[in-house]
Amino acid sequence: MGELHVVATPIGNLEDVTLRALRVLGEADLVLAEDTRRTRVLCDRHGVKARPVSLHAHNEAARVEKTLAVLARGGSVALVSDAGTPLISDPGERLVAAAVAAGHRVTPVPGASAVVSALAVAGLPASPFTFLGFLPRRAGARDALLEGLRERPETLVLFESPRRVAATLRRCAEILGPRPACVARELTKLHEEVLRGPLPDLAERCAAGARGEITIVIGGAGRAAAPDPAEIDAAIRAGFAAGESARAIAARLARAAGFSRRAVYNRALALRRETKST
Repeated sequence: MGELHVVATPIGNLEDVTLRALRVLGEADLVLAEDTRRTRVLCDRHGVKARPVSLHAHNEAARVEKTLAVLARGGSVALVSDAGTPLISDPGERLVAAAVAAGHRVTPVPGASAVVSALAVAGLPASPFTFLGFLPRRAGARDALLEGLRERPETLVLFESPRRVAATLRRCAEILGPRPACVARELTKLHEEVLRGPLPDLAERCAAGARGEITIVIGGAGRAAAPDPAEIDAAIRAGFAAGESARAIAARLARAAGFSRRAVYNRALALRRETKST
C-alpha cells in the first residue's frame, strides 16, 4: 500500500513551512498542487526539486485514477493546495476519500491555517468554534444558514471575498446582531491587517472594499453584552486628557475593546460639549 500525505503549506510567508513538509515534498513520487506555479515558488525558495502536477476543482476526478495507480505501487503522494491545509475550502476531498477506500495510508502533515491563525489573534474565545467556509452566494441560502446560527454560543469563522466582505459583515450584523468580531486580512503577508470591533462598525470600516485573503471571526450568541457607559466615559475623558481627538479616541476604543466607533465618537462629542458648558 502507498501513502498519501496531506501537506499544509504557508498562507503567505514562505518561512512558515515546516521541515517535515519540505522533506515530504522532496521525497514524494507525485506532488499534486492546486496551483503548480505557487508550489514551484515554495519549492524553489527552499531548494526542493519537485515537479508538481495540477489538481484543482475542475480536474480532481481525473487525477484520482492516476494517484491511486501510484499508491498501488507503494508510492508516496503529496497533496498541497494554494495555501494552508488542503480540503479546508480547497480541493482534495474526493482524492482523500478514494485513497481511504482503497486501503492506503493517509497522513496529515500539519502546518499553517488561516482559520487557526485568525482565531489566535481575534481576541474572541477560540474554543469551541464553528468553521463555515465561504457562505452561500445566494441570499436565501446565506440568510437561512445565519438564522440557524443565531442562538449558537460558539465563535464563528468564515472566509470571504474582498469584494463581498462589507456586504457580508452588514448582513451578519442584521441577522446575528452587533456582536464583537474580527476581520483578518492578508495574514502573515506584507500588508497583514487585523480589524476588531462590533459587526456594524467593521462593515462601515470595510465599506470602501478590501484586498487580499480575508478571514472573518464572529463572537457567539451572548457575546454582545452592552459595555458599561461609565467605563466608556472614563476612557473618553482619559483620551481627552492625553490630547487625543474625539475621532482618534473612537477608533482606538473600537479596536481595543470592541465598542461601536460611531457610538463612542458621538458620546465623546457630547462629553466635550458638557465640559465646555461648565
